[in-house]
Amino acid sequence: MKYPIVETFLSINGEGRRAGELAFFIRLKGCNLRCPYCDTKWAYLDDAECNYLSAEELCSAADGVVNVTITGGEPMQYDLSELTDALIENNHRVEIETNGSIPIYELSKRKLRPSFTLDYKLPSSLMEDKMDTDNYNYLNENDTVKFVVGDFADLERAREIIMQFDLSSRCGVFLSPVFGSITAAEIVDYLKDKKMNNVRVQLQLHKYIWDPELRGV
Repeated sequence: MKYPIVETFLSINGEGRRAGELAFFIRLKGCNLRCPYCDTKWAYLDDAECNYLSAEELCSAADGVVNVTITGGEPMQYDLSELTDALIENNHRVEIETNGSIPIYELSKRKLRPSFTLDYKLPSSLMEDKMDTDNYNYLNENDTVKFVVGDFADLERAREIIMQFDLSSRCGVFLSPVFGSITAAEIVDYLKDKKMNNVRVQLQLHKYIWDPELRGV
């Protein structure tokens, strides 16, 4: 199988459990959602340029780097089993960044299992009705649910979902501000007020290190 790849690049993980660590990024074309704050809209356009690469070619490109992040767009639109198996067999530590709308069951049950970072799309995304919360049944301690927060109403909704599905005892839980819409300090104040334990605030490091509009970082 060949995958439609809009870019690959070597950088650091800008967010998540391995923020700040070196990682090889594989970005696939296309997305089934349309969040207004998306910072990779160019990657889901029908006319986005891409190269069709095999699992073998992508493994070769990632050679020498332990962490591999598969992202998009929305990578779970594709059957990733061949790619993740090949990467893990080649001693890569594979993370899939997914928007939370597509079932992860099949991939989560593979012998060579990647880790998952699932978004939960909050009200400001206008995509909350697309969330597949059945996915939470297949998460483990190596996985993460990420809430991208745009305002106070998003914070309230994130807290409801974290409590409803007991996410902070299932997996990692991160709150991330929509860049330029809400401050990290406001999120921290909310965590303090609600005594929310085992929840982390994260910033998109790459947007502070480099120009927020710069690709390939």
